[in-house]
Amino acid sequence: AEKRQTKITEDLENVRQKYCLDFSKDIRKASEASKWKEESFMHIIISFCFLLRTVFSRSVSINRFSVLQIFNDPVHGYIELHPLLVQMIDTPQFQRLRYIKQLGTKYLVYPGATHTRFEHSIGVAHLARCLLKTLHENQPELNITKQDSLCVQIAALCHDMGHGPFSHLFDGMFIPEVQPGNIYVVLLKHERASVDMFRCMRKKNGLDKEMERYGLNLPEDIQLFKVNIFSFLQWSMKGRTEDKSFLYEIVANKVNGIDVDKWDYLVRDCYYLGIPCGFDSQRLLKSARVCNVNERKHICFRDKVADNIYGMFHTRYTLHRQALQHKIGYIIDDALVLADDKLSPDRKISDAIDDMLEYTKLTGQRNWVHICYTQMQIWLKPEAFCRTLSTDGCQSLWERPD
Repeated sequence: AEKRQTKITEDLENVRQKYCLDFSKDIRKASEASKWKEESFMHIIISFCFLLRTVFSRSVSINRFSVLQIFNDPVHGYIELHPLLVQMIDTPQFQRLRYIKQLGTKYLVYPGATHTRFEHSIGVAHLARCLLKTLHENQPELNITKQDSLCVQIAALCHDMGHGPFSHLFDGMFIPEVQPGNIYVVLLKHERASVDMFRCMRKKNGLDKEMERYGLNLPEDIQLFKVNIFSFLQWSMKGRTEDKSFLYEIVANKVNGIDVDKWDYLVRDCYYLGIPCGFDSQRLLKSARVCNVNERKHICFRDKVADNIYGMFHTRYTLHRQALQHKIGYIIDDALVLADDKLSPDRKISDAIDDMLEYTKLTGQRNWVHICYTQMQIWLKPEAFCRTLSTDGCQSLWERPD
């Protein structure tokens, strides 16, 4: 990011030197040829060059601190992200999500289900920003600050950083099976790992200074981030006062389950699976308001979008029935559980949950997938899988022991 900003500064300075100074010389020659007063023209040129320099300098500052970067997403179209979020995306800890399949092993059953936690996380951050913008414009009395918005966007972006290979298979089935007595798994699952990974990302990439540069108060705002990540917690007087308790219902809504995380993964899963999506997330977003319910502020929706909300939960039901509970998917999941001690003679796959640097390297690619296929010979004919997967050394994976 620093190299990119330095390059922008150099380019703008080159433009200023080339055009401002050349333009000044041309005007001087014109003034001499026409016998006009040089002092008047030079005063104009100096003022003009100063103006351009000011504009260029401001453009660097704006690009560095204010301008949202645009990305093209197949689900949401053009989306805008805060530059601080872009810096977080460029870290190894977040780039790891490119290799964590959103639907776990289901891409081995459904050819289109190849999307990852990477694009899902970006989509959730985008929807969080849009929802906060809607609430701020329609209810300015909520006093949603730029820092509030940025904190929630960071939580939305990083909420899934703790997922292991094949997403919920890892923390929901694999780790509980191979480490049944691990308190880490019993209580916290991938949300705990997301907070640990976020801490590792900040430390290894020097992000604390960048966060402070954007006006964040780290001790307080980190609490807001953590509570947003732990979806099993409701507002707990950490990070913000009770009048902003609604901020904790944007990324993961414990009250009613209607949140931007669910909006993105339902629409995205339907898109890549080829299943019709039965609700409009944009309509829900535009109709959201903060209301006082039982002496606390909650995010609510108009009664006229009740059918749309029903469609959202029905879409989730449809996805589980038609795709997420496929029997072949369960067979693959069982094979992965048997692969824990097959990757390395001296270490198990599950050991990585205690070291975030090792966890960063743990994805759903290559070795573990091949081991998975090896285990599948217990249930299925190996020749069928060799036809399914074309990789170097595939035949050696199917050599049965005597």
